Amino acid sequence: MKREIILYKSISTDLLEQLKNRFIVHQHQLKSEMDDSFFSDLQRVEGIIGSKLRVDGHLLDQAPHLKIVTNISVGYDNLEIEELTKRGIMATNTPDVLTDTVADTVFGLLLATSRRICELDQYVKLGRWDENIGEHLFGVDVHHKTLGIIGMGRIGLAVAERAHYGFKMKIVYHNRSTHSYAEKNINATYASLEELLTVSDFVLVMAPLVPETVKLIGEKEFDLMKETAIFLNGSRGELVDELALIHALQSKKIWGAGLDVYEQEPISKESLLLQLKNVVTLPHIGSATRETRYKMAKLAVDNLMKGFTGEVPPSLINPDVLTD
Repeated sequence: MKREIILYKSISTDLLEQLKNRFIVHQHQLKSEMDDSFFSDLQRVEGIIGSKLRVDGHLLDQAPHLKIVTNISVGYDNLEIEELTKRGIMATNTPDVLTDTVADTVFGLLLATSRRICELDQYVKLGRWDENIGEHLFGVDVHHKTLGIIGMGRIGLAVAERAHYGFKMKIVYHNRSTHSYAEKNINATYASLEELLTVSDFVLVMAPLVPETVKLIGEKEFDLMKETAIFLNGSRGELVDELALIHALQSKKIWGAGLDVYEQEPISKESLLLQLKNVVTLPHIGSATRETRYKMAKLAVDNLMKGFTGEVPPSLINPDVLTD
């Protein structure tokens, strides 16, 4: 008899067929409030696959047969890992396959912000090219500048490599521990957070979202940055005090910002960030290419299937569950 699972994210037809060949698949759309049919299916399923669903003790109380939760994302702050582990439920995510794609997006933000690409694109499309494109529309150089990276994980390193090899930038970083590979291969220099903010021309946040990093960057941190600094966030919006960022931009404490993530998503249409010309705003599309999203879903399906065959899923988050 086939096991039952819940799928709450659209995936390609071939991957969906793989799941249907192995499981009874209950498909749902992720909503702020899931409907009764979702919770009815939850009573029977042994697996859940998708992204952004909050999986906490309350949800798990209604899923007595659950054995594995598979996130189609690298982040897993939506999962209460301790609670899952306590109940003997495996949790997986999809790291690695999106590293280069997100790094490309982040570097695109860096270039778009520094060279005012989005603003000047609109200048041309609005028929204003014949106006004086003088110093008031000039950007700033990227090459040979200092890039400060807060969080030197896989993506942070990939951005640093692009900066070092492609633009001859100096790399400084702040991390929970030193990164010997980055220091040896791209001459990265470890710095305290305060020092990084003081010396960097570009400040990139790529840290994970954990209780200790919520509002990691606020008024104090923006005050430490250069007036010519550009702030970039490609990780999680909650790492930044958005009101402090808006104030820093409005008061010209910093030169500009490039953002792919926000405290509230979708960002409010009333947000002042959308009214500032010195901000480039993307709709959280760091990994949004066809190739990468397919690889993420494929890895998630692989995680799910191996979790039911006694094999260790390729990207198991909570290996302690196997020793219980």
